Amino acid sequence: MEIKNSAAIVSGGASGMGAATARLLSQAGARVTILDKNQEGADQVAKEINGMAIACDMTDHHAVEAALQKAQAAHGVARICVNCAGIVQSKRMIGQQGPLPLEEFEQVIQINLIGTFHLMQMAAAAMIKAEPLGLSGERGIIINTASIAAFEGQIGQTAYSASKGGVVALTLPAARELAQFGIRVMTIAPGLVDTPMFDKIPPDARQALANSVPFPKRLAHPDEYARLALHIVENVMLNGEVIRLDGALRMQAK
Repeated sequence: MEIKNSAAIVSGGASGMGAATARLLSQAGARVTILDKNQEGADQVAKEINGMAIACDMTDHHAVEAALQKAQAAHGVARICVNCAGIVQSKRMIGQQGPLPLEEFEQVIQINLIGTFHLMQMAAAAMIKAEPLGLSGERGIIINTASIAAFEGQIGQTAYSASKGGVVALTLPAARELAQFGIRVMTIAPGLVDTPMFDKIPPDARQALANSVPFPKRLAHPDEYARLALHIVENVMLNGEVIRLDGALRMQAK
């Protein structure tokens, strides 16, 4: 799909992989709307790329629908949707204080899986009404974000791995369902990415994590996620697949 002059939605675009993707899409000529709970961060990135920022809680279905309507009114139907919003959690099912409270498990599923599904669903509903483009008749592309924890979840990642495993599992059936409308669905499963969540990790622990990556022995950069996302947008034959972005890392049990 041609990125130039296309409208794009990026959830979780206030920082990390989402912000990097929003920047690269804008540089390629897209009209970008950022959805994020972090209004200040979203506003900053939007100002930088001459885009639009909308404060949005991805667990609030009405807020998501209102945000998409506002974005469409300003930029037109978004033919590109990149789902980067999510949270990380590391708690054992049975900890020193007893079983993990069910509401904590539900929160991770609600944000990472249900939030992803709802934005994908609403974005696709709008794309279906758009005019098909080019020889392939493509209407849009949706890129979701999973994690290698979907495949090799570590101890303490039951909730997180379940949420990201769900994102992986919905990729192919969603792509098959939306194929009749010329809409593609892809998922990126990053490994260890140098995002703000690593800022609080001590330098020695951070280096140990970097050394665990076979090659290159470092954390991935957010713009490496973004560059892969842009290639997926432009390569129409990429559909219904999950791409690992992890330097051949396979997570150990802990």
